[in-house]
Amino acid sequence: MSATFTASKKQLTWLITGCSSGFGLSLTRIAQAGGHRVIATSRNPSRTPDLVAEVEGKGGKWLKLDVNDLGSRQFVDDLEKSGEEIDVLVNNAGYMLLAPVETTSEEETRATMETLFFGPLRLIQAVIPYMRQRRFGAIINFSSGAALDARGSMGIYAGAKAGIDGITKALAKEVAPFNVRTLTVILGVFNTNLGNAGEFGKAPLPDDYKGSAAEQMMQVIASGKFPFKGDKDKAMKAVYEVVVGEGAGRGREAEGLLPLGSDMTVRVKGVRDALDHSLEVFGEVTNNMNIDE
Repeated sequence: MSATFTASKKQLTWLITGCSSGFGLSLTRIAQAGGHRVIATSRNPSRTPDLVAEVEGKGGKWLKLDVNDLGSRQFVDDLEKSGEEIDVLVNNAGYMLLAPVETTSEEETRATMETLFFGPLRLIQAVIPYMRQRRFGAIINFSSGAALDARGSMGIYAGAKAGIDGITKALAKEVAPFNVRTLTVILGVFNTNLGNAGEFGKAPLPDDYKGSAAEQMMQVIASGKFPFKGDKDKAMKAVYEVVVGEGAGRGREAEGLLPLGSDMTVRVKGVRDALDHSLEVFGEVTNNMNIDE
């Protein structure tokens, strides 16, 4: 069933996580400027009173939400019961753990998965019943180039992002008959705080990793000089336009994958080429697996 997302209503209600800075704040401002209602969230709204006043002064809401909280499903239920019909869920909140896979503790891995995988999943599961009943809605998940081609030291982060991406591929097929769509936004390197706010694994780096690509990546991020070319506001304008079917998104409302950032072109092509190469090398083996008749 083709998506008819833009045909339902002109003013949409957006629930956006992680709005105190970066992509979340940028998208909040763009959506409000477009005449939409935004429910912005963050873990500690008291730390950003000026931003809270800005959003609420334009008719939005700013609420406390920690995506790690097991009660986030109830958060959605409470909003819906209060009359807030969530049309667009944007899963943006997150952080980046940096450590070789070998040295990452299970505690660190579970914490990363809680924020980047289980947190978004809980919110998705909470909003889908309402969207399904209304036959209208959109789930927007912010992913990363790391989910396609992870750099050294980003293994756990990449695994968490790739996990929610994989679920979304199935979800898109499941909810399409209800006029609910999904959009996975694969982000490259942009001028946000994510790179400079990375968390480092607690275990010391083994000597064998000295000078490795993993250590070099960790050093760059630790230096606070994480290189970027992407403009976060341009990226969020593109997300907004694809969601509402305007500008670059006109006629492309049904698209499910949006790579953003000039660095993503090389990475997407690299993944495609790697898959093509695997078939070139093993194609005969791949296709010779049938039961002999």
